[in-house]
Amino acid sequence: MTEVGWVLLPLRAFLGITMIYAGLLKFFDPTFLDAASPNSVQSQMAAAATTSPISAIVSITAEHATLFGLTIALGELAVGLGVLLGVWTRIAAAGGLLLSLSFFLTVSWGTYPYFFGPDIVFVFAFTPLVVGGDGGLFSLTKSIRDATRRRMRLAVPPPAHESPSITAEVSRRALLRTAVTVGALAAGAAALGGVGRAVASGQPSDGGQAASAAAPPTSPTGAAPAGGVQIAAVSDIPVGGVKAFTDPATNEPAYLMQPKAGSFLAYSAVCTHQGCTVGFDQPSDEFACPCHGARFDGGTGDVVRGPARDPLRPITVSESNGVIYAV
Repeated sequence: MTEVGWVLLPLRAFLGITMIYAGLLKFFDPTFLDAASPNSVQSQMAAAATTSPISAIVSITAEHATLFGLTIALGELAVGLGVLLGVWTRIAAAGGLLLSLSFFLTVSWGTYPYFFGPDIVFVFAFTPLVVGGDGGLFSLTKSIRDATRRRMRLAVPPPAHESPSITAEVSRRALLRTAVTVGALAAGAAALGGVGRAVASGQPSDGGQAASAAAPPTSPTGAAPAGGVQIAAVSDIPVGGVKAFTDPATNEPAYLMQPKAGSFLAYSAVCTHQGCTVGFDQPSDEFACPCHGARFDGGTGDVVRGPARDPLRPITVSESNGVIYAV
C-alpha cells in the first residue's frame, strides 16, 4: 500500500490544499452571503436553477442559501483537511466527489464544451482517493492506529496472523481516538470559519453593483479622431445589434454595439474571471461566458452573475462620416 500512497500523494496535496483554500475563500468573502451581490451563493443558486438538471433541488436550497452556503464552505474545509492530513481519507474524498458533482450539476452544467468546466475534472480527480485512500502514507489515521497498538504493547506493524478479537479491540480504540481528532479538527475549522465571517462582515460588499473600470464609452460624431483605428462602418451594425471585432490596442476579441441610433459602445470580449471569450446573448442583452457562467450587462459591462468580479473592459469608440473608430 505504500507504493499506492506515494502515487496518490501529489493528488492528495493538490486536492487538500485546493479544497481548504476554496472553503476559506468563501468564509472571508464579504459578498458570499450578501443576497444583493451577483457573486453571492444565493445569486449563484438562483441562476443555476434555470439550467440545472436538478433545478427543483437547487430552488429549494436557494431559499435557505445562507445555511447551505455555510455548509458548503465547512464541507470544503473538512474534505481538504481530511484528504491532506490523511484522516478517514476515503470518506473525505467521497465527500469531495459529491461536492464536485453537485457543483457540476449546477454551476458548471451550462458550460460548453463540458471540459471547460473544472468541476467534472474534480469529480474524477477524487475518484482514485475514494478507491485507494492514502496508502497509509503521511496519514493521521494510520499514526493513531499505530500509537494505539503501542499502548496495547502490540507489534507494529501487526503480524500476519493476529487474533480477530485483538484486531477488533485495536480498531475500536483507534476509531474512538480518530473520532476525537476529527472533532478537534472540525472545531478548529468552525472557529477559523467564524473568524473569516467576522473579517468579511467588516469589509464593504459591492451590494450587487460592480463598479465599471472606466466611465461608459461615448461616441461623439465629428471629424475622424487622431490616432483612431477604423473598426467598422455604421452600416455594418444595425440598431440593437452587436458586431465582433479585434481590439487594435490589444489584438483581443471585442464587441461593438449600437443600443440606439447613433450611439455606440464597445467592450473587450475577454471574461475578467479566467480569460475565456464571452458571447452576446441577444434576448437578455447580456454577455455570457461559456466557461464558468459569468454574465455581464450589455449596456454597462458590469457583472450580473459571478464568478467574475470585475466588469468587462470598455473600449472608447467614435463615429465620423459613417465610420466607427477605436480610439
